[in-house]
Amino acid sequence: MRNADTVRAIHQERGARRLPLERVYKHLFDPELFLQCYGKIYRNKGAMTKGSTAETVDGMDLQKIHNIIALLRQERYTWTPVRRTEIPEANGKMRPLGLPTWSDKLVQEALKMLLEPYYEQRFSDRSHGFRLNRGCHTALNEIRKNWRGTVWFIEGDIKGCFDNIDHEVLVRLVSRDIHDGRIAALITNLLKAGYMKDTKRYATTSGSPQGGIISPLLANIYLNELDGFVVDTLIPEYTRGERRGWGPEYVKVSVELAKARRHKDLPEIKRLKTLLRTMPSIDCHDPNYRRLRFVRYADDFLLGFAGPKKEAEIIRDRIRDFLKDNLKLTLSAEKTLVTHATSDKAKFLGYEITTGRADTRISDGRRQTNGTIGLLMPRKVVSEVRASHSKGNEIIHRTELLEDADYTIVQRYQSVMMGIYNYYCMAVNVSRRMTDIKWVLETSLTKTLASKHKCSVNQIYRKFQAKDIHPVGLRVTINRPGQKTIIATFGGIPLIRKPEGMGGIVTLYDVRSWFNQRSETVDRLLTDTCELCGGPGPLQAHHVRKLSDLERPGRKPKAPWEHIMIARRRKTLMVCLKCHWDIHAGRHDGTSLRGSLESRVQ
Repeated sequence: MRNADTVRAIHQERGARRLPLERVYKHLFDPELFLQCYGKIYRNKGAMTKGSTAETVDGMDLQKIHNIIALLRQERYTWTPVRRTEIPEANGKMRPLGLPTWSDKLVQEALKMLLEPYYEQRFSDRSHGFRLNRGCHTALNEIRKNWRGTVWFIEGDIKGCFDNIDHEVLVRLVSRDIHDGRIAALITNLLKAGYMKDTKRYATTSGSPQGGIISPLLANIYLNELDGFVVDTLIPEYTRGERRGWGPEYVKVSVELAKARRHKDLPEIKRLKTLLRTMPSIDCHDPNYRRLRFVRYADDFLLGFAGPKKEAEIIRDRIRDFLKDNLKLTLSAEKTLVTHATSDKAKFLGYEITTGRADTRISDGRRQTNGTIGLLMPRKVVSEVRASHSKGNEIIHRTELLEDADYTIVQRYQSVMMGIYNYYCMAVNVSRRMTDIKWVLETSLTKTLASKHKCSVNQIYRKFQAKDIHPVGLRVTINRPGQKTIIATFGGIPLIRKPEGMGGIVTLYDVRSWFNQRSETVDRLLTDTCELCGGPGPLQAHHVRKLSDLERPGRKPKAPWEHIMIARRRKTLMVCLKCHWDIHAGRHDGTSLRGSLESRVQ
């Protein structure tokens, strides 16, 4: 990018000194920025999903970028209302989701790439949602490593956070940090663009459009104010003392134990040592010791407090008042719980979190388990997997998979198991829970294969069981002449705990620097030769949702352009306007191809 170094230097300097960012809007006039955006988001699953218009990534060309830039330069770019749809949540409720048009996605991505490097340096270290190299596992790791000795958990639940973000407050925060009125106006118009539902347009008076590319960044800008209040105000007020004082009763018994040892009274020594194991060595009510910790993932947050319950409730109420007065958000009174860390479990990011207590577990002469944070995999995860593969109380086969190949069936079951395990691998009870889940999935898998081949489950085990791996699993091997053999395996990996998670980081939102080089797809779009007929440009990008759509069983014989996409293993094909029209009209029979099909694949 021509001005990449300049913009990067601005971000680094301004971010390091915490100064406002200025003159940002002019960078939206750079075509290279939009080419970077296209190369980054064209492969997203939603790129081929229509918004309130028929526009998708299919048909992307340079002229579209020039048209967008011309409108931005004239400050006449108009956001299209998003298409509103609803998706089910885990609790059975429906959550609204906004689907922008492709042009709006490009502009949102460009805004995000400009603003994100600056805000990443301003965001709190306690925030883990939708950020570079952060995710659910980094948030849980912070709790596991640094929250030892927590007595109370404060579970934060904001009522409809994303739907109730106040537009005026958000724009004021952006204007405070970004001294560029045109950026503020562009974001204001985005927030007020409205949505379409059942062919009717509705206005949006509050909320950030969920489903938009820039929405997570805007939400973090908004909730960073909460992070600042907790970190800069509450934590200093409720953190004092180097360590807790010694417990009075523990000291008294320790003195008696020392006296018994001097007199070599073995029965008394044994009794007193047993008694010491039943009482805390520190003063749990030491008024000179407090600890408050905080972590947030998107709109979910959790606080850990070492102190009395009354003060924990005061902290909860102060957060409630801050959200109401400063961010115009409401803290759910019935769901924002103050939970005892030892006798109960807090729920955060799908895990159950508790503080360990085991007076009889001695390591290096100490009760090492006491006060440690335990991450638990809930039992309901097993119940949900069993319910989704059962009818009544019996585990059944999956009828919708019977037409698939054995390789695909095994691969799908394995992906379900690995998806659950990869997320819950930090739990101390993951082996026990995953063993139950593996049994449910394996039972359903073998029944599915047995139903497909019209044989017994025992025959499926004799045919597919792989005893050379541990733990024993099922394996399907496909030998392809002249090509690499492909193998699908179910099981075959130890379902053990990984305290650090999968490599320490699970990133649910891929955030990359926009200073990368062009992608291969962008380079292909910029060439002047059609990849089908070899004719001159201008070119358009023909996209398909996924390659498996071209290879699914029962389809008609593939057109030459499909052969090329399958051979290249690419979802894109850069073609001239005539070839693109012919593809969509279903009349591209390959007669316009110049040279052999093999040469086009090359």
